[in-house]
Parts: sequence; C-alpha cells; structure tokens
Amino acid sequence: MPAKFQIKKAKNGQFYFNLLAANAEVILTSEMYKAKTSAKNGIASVMKNAPDATRFESRTSKSGKFFFVLKAANAQVIGNSEMYESTRACTAGMASVAKSAPGAATEDLS
Repeated sequence: MPAKFQIKKAKNGQFYFNLLAANAEVILTSEMYKAKTSAKNGIASVMKNAPDATRFESRTSKSGKFFFVLKAANAQVIGNSEMYESTRACTAGMASVAKSAPGAATEDLS
C-alpha cells in the first residue's frame, strides 16, 4: 500500500488528517481544523514542506521520548509525529514523512 493522507472528522465536529506510511502506520498528525477545506490546505502544505529538511524540528517530551514537528515557511506547526523511543527512530520518521508526503494520495473518511 502506498502512503496516503486520511481526512477524518473528530467527535467535536472539527477535521484533521493523518499521513500513513506504506505499512499503514500513522507517521504525522495534523492540528484540528474547523473546515474540511482547511484540512485539505494543511495536506497541501505538508506535501510542499516535507521535502525540506529545515522544516522539521525534533523535540523531546517531558517523559523523555522523542518526536518531531513539521513547520510551514511561516514557522506554524502543520503536523506532529508519534512518540519514539530513540533519536534514531525519530530521524527515520522524519525521513519517512519527507519521502512519503509529496506523492501521497488523499482519502476522505469524514
């Protein structure tokens, strides 16, 4: 299965998307959007920014786990990763998003 974006509707009526890797694991999750159109614009932003390594920022959670965020050119966070046990796994996650996002199809599950 190729990588894909999935648009979903949350219980509060807002929209968000996940980027799924080829193995169907979620590798990036968006913020909540009030409109589906905004979620689609967020996907377009991920597709545009993911190939640029300078748009990724690795971070450490309070519990000591590692994660990354993907930022747009205006420095706004457009996606967050899952938590990783090591920096190596976090770096691999960034590489997966960079490779997968630009050509990923979008599936609307909302």
